[in-house]
Amino acid sequence: MKKSLKWTALSVLVMVALPWLAVTFVKSDAGMAVCFLLFFAVDPIFSVIVGAHAGNDAKARWFWPLLPAGFFLVGTWMFFDPGESAFLLYAFLYLLLSAAAMLISAWRQRRAGR
Repeated sequence: MKKSLKWTALSVLVMVALPWLAVTFVKSDAGMAVCFLLFFAVDPIFSVIVGAHAGNDAKARWFWPLLPAGFFLVGTWMFFDPGESAFLLYAFLYLLLSAAAMLISAWRQRRAGR
């Protein structure tokens, strides 16, 4: 339970707070560069990390890959353009990355246990 709360809080921090910080404190073209950095580097890497940790106990943590994708949508729709369909594609890709990392991690855990 504590680990789930920790990863939920981290997901909120990375997927909601960082876009808010980018919109609030970084202006003009630099803000666009920060958003590209978030969308193409920070968010996908974080999604893979969450998925890899979820794979350590995939039966109990199956929902963890949903956290980054869901909070990404919340954060981007709150601070950028509500309802923008392009953000659905990003969220889906983050979900795929996280789920793939979870499956690979679970497979490696299972293989190491044999």
